[in-house]
Amino acid sequence: MSDALKDLTEAGVSVWLDDISRERLRTGNLQQLMKDFHVRGVTSNPTIFAKALSKGDAYDDQIVDLKARGVTVDEASRMITTYDIRWACDVLRPVYEESEGLDGRVSIEVDPRLARETAKTIAEAKQLWWLVDRENLYIKIPATAEGLPAITAVLAEGISVNVTLIFSLERYGKVIDAYMAGLEKAAENGHDLSKIASVASFFVSRVDTEVDKRLDKVGGDEAKALKSRAAIANARLAYELYEQKLDTDRWKALKAKGACVQRPLWASTSVKDPSLPDTMYVVELAVKDTVNTMPEATVKATADHGQLKGDTVHGTYDEARTLFADLEKLGVSYDDVVKVLEDEGVSKFEVSWNELLDTIRAELNR
Repeated sequence: MSDALKDLTEAGVSVWLDDISRERLRTGNLQQLMKDFHVRGVTSNPTIFAKALSKGDAYDDQIVDLKARGVTVDEASRMITTYDIRWACDVLRPVYEESEGLDGRVSIEVDPRLARETAKTIAEAKQLWWLVDRENLYIKIPATAEGLPAITAVLAEGISVNVTLIFSLERYGKVIDAYMAGLEKAAENGHDLSKIASVASFFVSRVDTEVDKRLDKVGGDEAKALKSRAAIANARLAYELYEQKLDTDRWKALKAKGACVQRPLWASTSVKDPSLPDTMYVVELAVKDTVNTMPEATVKATADHGQLKGDTVHGTYDEARTLFADLEKLGVSYDDVVKVLEDEGVSKFEVSWNELLDTIRAELNR
């Protein structure tokens, strides 16, 4: 059943699960997904944790203890989420060791309320790294303008980073530069660059959601023909930029010191339009040295009926640029789309984080 996922893995695409919960951990479900569905990493975000806390009894015992200690809601949230992440890191440790640090990684995000505050993001990232205390951890930092210097500073401390909420090509270029700057400073600080890793999480499906909404307002056959194509084109151009950055003297100097590439990670890969093939953002972005982080439903859909077509990225760059030129002609502004998506992304994660805090607060007050 999982041949497509095996083929995807062998093609150089690491399959990561975009979900975590204590129920998944205590039942052995994560191990089962690793064994049967080639899952090689885990990502989390505030929305995922809010969902996990809202159902079942897996967190009840810990919440009772936290209540007895009289901890704050913020402290309780950190104790709860880092416990799950630490456990997942241990489950994935064999993959981490087998892949020599490439996979077997688990991501936890800094408090999204800090997305526009550089110094606090740095402090939070360092605290999370210390709390989880696992070398196969990624600290997720949003790629906001304020997040870029935080990414560099955290990497300079020898901390591995998952850069999240990337929508625009311009911002992605700055993310890669921030990564290289962080490695340069880490080397100056005496860190072993081969132990520092990073992925750059480029969000996919949300681009189609926003662009298609605007195309519907434009109307007409020309607009209809461009629907559900922007997200894949955007990701493909991101991969082109990734390749260009690897072909620079700056990167080659870092590589000579043992640095690891910052792989592109395709995030938000479940389709939001039910009329689209449910594996579209997997099979159309199959290319080596990438990560595709999927909800469990997308993992299983790919295993069940995913039809891989080989490398679906190289050779598509000119077509992708033409698509965006056509969108601009119809009045769909790329710059405005990606700005709206970044602002919405930060806001949505803040809302989810507050929902998580409200859920914990209610449990502590029972």
